[in-house]
Amino acid sequence: MRRFLSTALVLAALAPQTVAADSRTPGKVIAGWVEKMTVLPWDIVVSAKLDTGALTSSIYAEDIERFEKDDERWVRFTLVLEDADDEVHRIETEAPLTRSVRIKDHDDPSSRRAVVELEFCFDGRRRRTQFSLADRGSFIYPVLLGRRFLEDVAVVDPAATFMTQAACR
Repeated sequence: MRRFLSTALVLAALAPQTVAADSRTPGKVIAGWVEKMTVLPWDIVVSAKLDTGALTSSIYAEDIERFEKDDERWVRFTLVLEDADDEVHRIETEAPLTRSVRIKDHDDPSSRRAVVELEFCFDGRRRRTQFSLADRGSFIYPVLLGRRFLEDVAVVDPAATFMTQAACR
């Protein structure tokens, strides 16, 4: 009986910690390391790499040009998005410049990238996040979703892929 009571006390002491740990992730989806998402407003479904090692998300863009519009800083660029049917879409667009980030590559000098906020569907919901505009032509995936986006949205299962819904409900 004494052994049973000791075990019960230990389990009772641990239970609040378990509940507290679980309450930190309400509403988070379990996602794989690669997921589909829909880039809005163009409704193009692309594959995105979920990267917990990257702070800022990035998206494949070319012809990046900064300019002034109504006394605000803007960016004109061409999105290069390969869809699920391997069709490449080149979308010329512009957006307000949210900020710039400094990118440090191990072998190259640092560079500055424009960051814009874009809308998309991920896990069946409309989302917005900041994307750095980058030449991702040498990468497999045109979009990388980083920690700033993932921290409130998803827990990444590195052994899984395509666990979420790309279209908005």
